[in-house]
Amino acid sequence: MTDLPKHVEIHEEGPREGFQIEPGPISTADKIRVIEALAETGLSHIQACSFVSPRIVPGWADAEDVVAGFTPKEGVDYTALWFNASGLNRALVFRNKLSITGSIALCASDAFTQKNLHRSHADNVEAMKKQTALHLENNVAVPRIGVMAAFGCNYQGDVAPAEVIRTLEDGLAIAAEAGAEIKYFSLADTMGWATPMRIERGIGEVRSRWPDMKIALHLHDTRGLAIANAHAALKLGVTQFDSTVGGLGGCPFAGQPLAAGNICTEELVLLCEEMGIDTGIDLDALIEVGRMAEVIVGHVLPSELVHAGSLDAFRRKAAA
Repeated sequence: MTDLPKHVEIHEEGPREGFQIEPGPISTADKIRVIEALAETGLSHIQACSFVSPRIVPGWADAEDVVAGFTPKEGVDYTALWFNASGLNRALVFRNKLSITGSIALCASDAFTQKNLHRSHADNVEAMKKQTALHLENNVAVPRIGVMAAFGCNYQGDVAPAEVIRTLEDGLAIAAEAGAEIKYFSLADTMGWATPMRIERGIGEVRSRWPDMKIALHLHDTRGLAIANAHAALKLGVTQFDSTVGGLGGCPFAGQPLAAGNICTEELVLLCEEMGIDTGIDLDALIEVGRMAEVIVGHVLPSELVHAGSLDAFRRKAAA
């Protein structure tokens, strides 16, 4: 165990991750409402949308309208997701509103690469070479290597840390060839296979190989262990997490339609607060956004905190 971090950076992905998977249409106005409400909670990073094929992800057919429509708040980085040149070009139109950075996105499971992207690992490496070069040609920095299925895969089974190391080495080779400066690794538990022991082992082995590289985590709550995994990571000194308000979202290619989505932002904030770790986020305001999101999607969201309320709210009642 290392010293606990004093501050944790939370990257909110609820709008992008959540609204892409909802079966019913979510109005552009409601998407904007959630994005603007999130910005008022103290969050400094919000992934607002996906610039992807409307045929494949119809939930983000209105990406341009959403980005054009929201009013940005000073001090908040708004980001987007894309997978190809077309998506990048759509994002670049909004450089005045969005923080445009690239990523080398790979997968530690060859089976999931095929399922998710319809490519072999070798083909995906070649695709990432071209995409990284394209980003740099457009003056878009590529500071991140992301590894999906870093702790296990529904299609391939257990994923050993050695596979994650191999995947990261491929990513670093892509970056070196293109001239990109990698500043951090993001390890994604895409299908919810992580446990605290897997987190400890996986992060430990990556750090053994690259002791000075920052590590971020993208955790899913598919099997109910996301908050336990975050606790293990915090004790290892991890300072950056992706999360979604209310637990919105999920992975549409994971083969589990009823699986819970990402770790809930408000539950992660509560965990940090109770451990004495600052997030800069107003938890009660965030819970209200989760309740708003639940009304918008029209069904119960996974977050227990959205329904129970914060501990501080009950502490204030008890004190009164």
